[in-house]
Amino acid sequence: MSVFEHGFPFDPAYGRSLDQLLALPAPPAPPDFDAFWRARYEAARRVATAPAVGPQEEEREGFRTFGVSFTSVGGLRLGGWLVLPAEGPAEHGFVVGHGYGGRQDTGDAVPLPLPRSAALLPCVRGLGARSRRPGIPSEADPHVLHGIESRDTYVIGDCVADLWCAASALLELVPELAHAVPGEDGVTGARLGYVGESLGGGLGALALPWDDRFACGQLTVPTFGDQPLRLTLPSVGSGEAVRGHHREHPEVAEVLPYFDAATAASRTRVPVLVAPALFDPAVPPPGQFAVYNALAGPRELHVLPAGHFEHAGGEQEEKELAAARRRFFAERLSA
Repeated sequence: MSVFEHGFPFDPAYGRSLDQLLALPAPPAPPDFDAFWRARYEAARRVATAPAVGPQEEEREGFRTFGVSFTSVGGLRLGGWLVLPAEGPAEHGFVVGHGYGGRQDTGDAVPLPLPRSAALLPCVRGLGARSRRPGIPSEADPHVLHGIESRDTYVIGDCVADLWCAASALLELVPELAHAVPGEDGVTGARLGYVGESLGGGLGALALPWDDRFACGQLTVPTFGDQPLRLTLPSVGSGEAVRGHHREHPEVAEVLPYFDAATAASRTRVPVLVAPALFDPAVPPPGQFAVYNALAGPRELHVLPAGHFEHAGGEQEEKELAAARRRFFAERLSA
């Protein structure tokens, strides 16, 4: 099925057509999947994030950027960037995740999807320039295995909590976002958007079902979808490290279902725009499409020809996705 020339010892399209990818279901959830994640979320909401903002670092395209730090679960102090409108109050808010390469600067996260927006761009624990911490690996392969022996110690669960705590910190720093738009039940509350790619896409899929402060999300080439299938598919991404570890420690197959982005998507009822790829050597497309297929709420599909792979036309595809993202959030976050 591959349409790109490549030198990988496997097919990054995994022999599946678009119709076949759209037919992939989510795996069954562990019986206490929901209870596990609700408890993690409640613990994260109890954290006093105590955000602190540094001096302005940059201003471009209608946004000002500041360094920021905040506390997450386990008392860990994390860093990132706070983005504010260059003029006037913020009318929309975003938490923006990052990939397994970490986040060294604001990169193409600025400009934000909508003008007059604020955002917190966290570096999740262990990754990125501002959240490297002793005892947590800073490289993708050892990071994705950190604490994997137990659902209670697996670093991926704490990284999801880092996103929830980032949302709490953003709402404390930009309190006008906490009273944006009345909800369906008449209660006025936060209406945040989530944006995440690759690792950030998978973490976002795990985070969205439990946090009603997020009104919608956009996930690009999300990882962690369909963990049982993921263990059978070779790749050059962090999933390959998990596959290798599983061969030596098959018992991790009991832990991974709690961190399945497709299973979590089946609990997600807010609108989500997913941009999965047909060809991706780092995050196998079957897992990406499993996330989209499982979504229980309004969903939109924006298919990419390839992910994690430089190819002709890639810049134009990024522009088209950015336009789709702007339209998606404008329709759902604008009052």
